[in-house]
Amino acid sequence: MKNWLESESENEDMVLSSRIRLARNIKSIPFPNKLIEEDAKNIVKKVEDAFYSSNSIEEKYKTIYLWQNDDVSNKVYFERHLISKKLISNQKEAAFIVNNDETVSIMINEEDHIRLQSITGGLNLKEAYEFCNKLDDLLEKNLDYAFDEKLGYLTSCPTNLGTGLRASVMVHLPALTMNREIVGLLNGLTQVGMTVRGLYGEGSQGEGNLYQISNQITLGLSEEEILSNLTGIINQVVNQEKIARERIFKNSKYELEDKIYRAAGILKSAVILSSKETLKLLSDVRLGVEMGIIKDIDKNALNKLLIEIQPAVIQKSSKDKLLSKQIDLTRAQLVRRKLKVMNL
Repeated sequence: MKNWLESESENEDMVLSSRIRLARNIKSIPFPNKLIEEDAKNIVKKVEDAFYSSNSIEEKYKTIYLWQNDDVSNKVYFERHLISKKLISNQKEAAFIVNNDETVSIMINEEDHIRLQSITGGLNLKEAYEFCNKLDDLLEKNLDYAFDEKLGYLTSCPTNLGTGLRASVMVHLPALTMNREIVGLLNGLTQVGMTVRGLYGEGSQGEGNLYQISNQITLGLSEEEILSNLTGIINQVVNQEKIARERIFKNSKYELEDKIYRAAGILKSAVILSSKETLKLLSDVRLGVEMGIIKDIDKNALNKLLIEIQPAVIQKSSKDKLLSKQIDLTRAQLVRRKLKVMNL
């Protein structure tokens, strides 16, 4: 399974990544918010023992203990989509297990004792689920999960009861946003049991025209039904975005090209760039690349820029403590350098 930052996506690159997350808890042990620090750290040890004791693990994994890190390092893991904000808020007793390719992470002591997560590029929910499910089966051999015959897997939040499965797909929808059709689309998705969030999931907005679409319902549906429903929805959304792009190109070709090339020009010459502005401009450039208006650009490099422009990632690469303005200056320098390498 390839890291989504380096994977060639399908659907004309409108789909950046697919993610699977499974929520699990250990039987007869209180949820993380009810545990004292010592007991929570014992959960970390218990999950580690269950995971590393298996002889069927083919890849290399390591455990990262958040309580041993500084705040910036932990935020970098979040910006790289390896952990959640909630795990950071529990950092005194939280940890995660991650593989070398950073396609799988097992968060320990988030809202639940265990949150298994796998991410891959493009619309590949089945591949991500199969990988995640394999690790889940491995852990379940050595851990007694909290499970009820009627309710399924028991979780700290009732919305995760049942399968405990959250599947999400990150899509790039600039044309629907420009046409102001996005609000109606998002409302429609909510009505069919889907949730729409931004680049960093819960609590984030759709900056850079990037949206994560995921299932709301985990109880009463099988894992296969959840994946099938979401895949069907994503295909419909992609088709609507494609139609919107064709309509814009037909009716406003020169205005669209002007918007795309202006964005590229600003990114190549700006001295100060906020993360929000950079995401917006990169979205315009990405649209140009996806529509073939801008030629011969490495799409994987654009994916990686989404992470490299984030504040904690920039701060981590600096030897000195940076102020907000210095981060914006450094971000502009980084973008100029990267675009030059891409021959944009």
